[in-house]
Amino acid sequence: MKDPKDIIVIPLITEKGSNLRMAENKYIFQVAKKANKPEIKKAVEELFKVKVEKVTTMIMHGKTKRVGRFEGKRPDWKKAIVELKKDQKIEFFENV
Repeated sequence: MKDPKDIIVIPLITEKGSNLRMAENKYIFQVAKKANKPEIKKAVEELFKVKVEKVTTMIMHGKTKRVGRFEGKRPDWKKAIVELKKDQKIEFFENV
């Protein structure tokens, strides 16, 4: 079994994510590219001690960036939108 900290890379705190959190009880995470939905569900449940109802994943393609005449590409990454059961929530900022 993989370590849950290897599956969940970082929670994404964005304006769109805040709106989803308030309206639909959904949280957005950057996850390992090879992680599947059952692994993501189990990792979130173990790390944050909550019950997950649904997981949606998508591959985000890296942008092409250019500096002068040199062109490069940011890496592709995987995003997961995790919907929690009712009356469940994740506290990212406990002291704020």
